[in-house]
Amino acid sequence: MVDHVSIRERVSESEEDESLRAAVYARTSSNSRAESYSLDEQVKRAVDRCQSLGWDVAFVYRDESESGANTDRPMFQTMLDAAKRQAFDVVVFWKLDRFSRSLMHAVQLEEELREHDVYLYSVTEQIDTTSATGRFNFRNLASAAEFERDMIKQRTRIGINGMAEERKWPNDDPPLGYTLTPENKLSVDGQQRDLVVEIFEMYIEERSMPEVATRLNERGITTTDEGEWTPRAVGDVLRNEIYRGVYELGDVTEHVPEYQIIDDETFSQVREIRMRFRKEDASRPSMPSSRKERIAYEVRDRYQDYLNSCH
Repeated sequence: MVDHVSIRERVSESEEDESLRAAVYARTSSNSRAESYSLDEQVKRAVDRCQSLGWDVAFVYRDESESGANTDRPMFQTMLDAAKRQAFDVVVFWKLDRFSRSLMHAVQLEEELREHDVYLYSVTEQIDTTSATGRFNFRNLASAAEFERDMIKQRTRIGINGMAEERKWPNDDPPLGYTLTPENKLSVDGQQRDLVVEIFEMYIEERSMPEVATRLNERGITTTDEGEWTPRAVGDVLRNEIYRGVYELGDVTEHVPEYQIIDDETFSQVREIRMRFRKEDASRPSMPSSRKERIAYEVRDRYQDYLNSCH
């Protein structure tokens, strides 16, 4: 048995044993103390199952303190590379959540591994793609999971559209300038409204999001989450269509007059200023290649001079 080291070459079919060659995979998360089985225990149970099935355990891959949210795990990637070279026939794991984040994620991995004739087997669950019956059952589980996922999406979409028809806000965090009513609708807040108007006016004056952010911070004005203003936060305000009364949620897009804080002319003026760089870039001729080369040489020479001065 090899513990995540060099890969054994696949033998010729005439020399191949009838038993499957297994790769055991075990993982613990960063919060491993809360998990019921350690790496060693997971490996032991997987190896015991392989022995009871007459499978040859050829490799053991262990990922300690690694998240299962994605496949970017050192030993998991090593295992996938070995699978692509057909170094083993089946991946055995103690439980699905040790191998992947969800059943649908496992389906994607199973499809990838199946291209290399590698199967999946769970010690504690009804996941076994080494046989035709097991693959059929796995497909049924995957179909059920996909159906449930689609139903959740559909229910979520119906819920969002229902909120949109009543012009409700979808969460508990209204944009700057508004508060929420008990019915979860937006209500313009007088003091915050003045700040929104001032931000638009400052931007028209300064024509710079960083400058607007600096002015707000110098006055001790914070964002809705009590943070400092940044150019991005200023941009989020300037781009938000809700300030000109355009309510968008789900399949609904409608002008709601009682939500409008900024008049259409001011909003359009701000948009024109924001978009001016694109127009300037489009009309500006590209830099000649000879000038680019000259600049590159100048930068290189200055950097070399700096290095020489350090010695």
